[in-house]
Amino acid sequence: MSKPESDAAAPEPVGPAERVELTKPTAGPAPEPAPVSEPAPVSAPVSAPAPVPAPEPVSAPAPAAEAAPGPGGRRRPLGAPAPGSAPAAPPAADPWATPVGGPPPFDPDRPRATGWAAVTPAAHSGFQPGFAYPAAPTITNGFAVAALVTGLLCMWPLALAFAIVALVQIPKRNEKGRGMAVTGLVTGVLGVIVTLIAFIGLAAAGFEEEQYADTRHGPKGSVSIDDLTAGDCFDQPPLGSGQDSESASVYWVRVVPCSSPHHGEVAGFSHLAGRGPAEYPTLTEIEKAAARLCNPVRDDYALDSWLVPDGMEESYYYPSRAGWASGDRRVTCTFQDETRMHTGSVRTDRTKLTQAQRTYLDAVQAYNGALAVEPEGEVDEEPAEYRTWAKTMAGACRKEVADLSANGIDWPAGARAKLIELGAVELDAANAWDAAAKSTDDETLVREVRKARALSVKSNGLAVDIRSALGLSTGEQASDARV
Repeated sequence: MSKPESDAAAPEPVGPAERVELTKPTAGPAPEPAPVSEPAPVSAPVSAPAPVPAPEPVSAPAPAAEAAPGPGGRRRPLGAPAPGSAPAAPPAADPWATPVGGPPPFDPDRPRATGWAAVTPAAHSGFQPGFAYPAAPTITNGFAVAALVTGLLCMWPLALAFAIVALVQIPKRNEKGRGMAVTGLVTGVLGVIVTLIAFIGLAAAGFEEEQYADTRHGPKGSVSIDDLTAGDCFDQPPLGSGQDSESASVYWVRVVPCSSPHHGEVAGFSHLAGRGPAEYPTLTEIEKAAARLCNPVRDDYALDSWLVPDGMEESYYYPSRAGWASGDRRVTCTFQDETRMHTGSVRTDRTKLTQAQRTYLDAVQAYNGALAVEPEGEVDEEPAEYRTWAKTMAGACRKEVADLSANGIDWPAGARAKLIELGAVELDAANAWDAAAKSTDDETLVREVRKARALSVKSNGLAVDIRSALGLSTGEQASDARV
């Protein structure tokens, strides 16, 4: 350890090869030395105080530069506290600085980082750079809405196209509406399938229509209208779109057993007047002639008209223009129901009727035949036609009374009294019909026709009692015919 230096001034700087020699202290009391932390070496040659460069970050602290000698001839490090001053506080350590050469030793007094600062760069957090969570979709895809709407409106091809576009766009654009797109897709697919099935069905039906209208070849299992016989039951042939059942051209029908469901039954045949290449009659002429000719044929086939099912109406087939030119005049008289099928036959088996039953049914047949040809218009609209029809009804009423009064009929006891009462009512109705036929003014015609109809209603009530006594059906019409 060197001795204390005197207060003499520091020698002038010398050249670089010179050394600074320290003089001995003079006699006398030595001054109180200034407190220093550590003596600086003085044996090294110096030329002049060098400027202090800016510190650079290094791994280890560099030695402090020397400053000019302080009082007492001693040099002190640059930045050291001046003699007599309070020592400077050491600089605070940076808690965020990157450790050099490894993590610093554990210091319990060192402040602890909190929050996001506590996550070191090497740690993994929930939000990684480049892997952000996608935002929730907020916009509904327009094609998805269009797919749903067009699907509900049965615009199936558009719904199918919109749904496919929406399903492609939704994941790319992060949009809502996948459920609507799927609904539109399903609706579109089902609609297309239903359309195809309907198209195939209509095509098949149209093909069958063409076969039924073909004059040369009919569908399998069918027979020509000309080959039908009385008693045949058949299915109603399909009609083309826009065709009227009364004017449709039919050449083939499918014959089925009467015990199976069917639309029609053949009652018999008749023939129109005219031979050779006569002019083809109008539809009105054919209808009037066919009705006049077929009514007795059907009455004889279905003697008990009350057994004909509801809806099974009188119908007929007449020759086409080409058939008429070739000499065909036959009219096929049938019972047909165009809306539903029936089972059983409407034919009345005479062999299973008693004498009283046959007599009663034959007697009322003429009356029913006359009643079926009533004019279509109102009385004041067709007065001449009603006068002619009233004359026919008067004759039918008197004939019925005569047939029911024939001798030799073994009437049941319960039917005899009702038959006498029915005869009196029918004679009163005949007189009313005669008055209508002989009337000279429309007012009298209308009054007498109304009176005769009221008596006919009364006779219908008596007919129910008579049929019940004879063991016949008492319903207005049976719900279905049985074999």
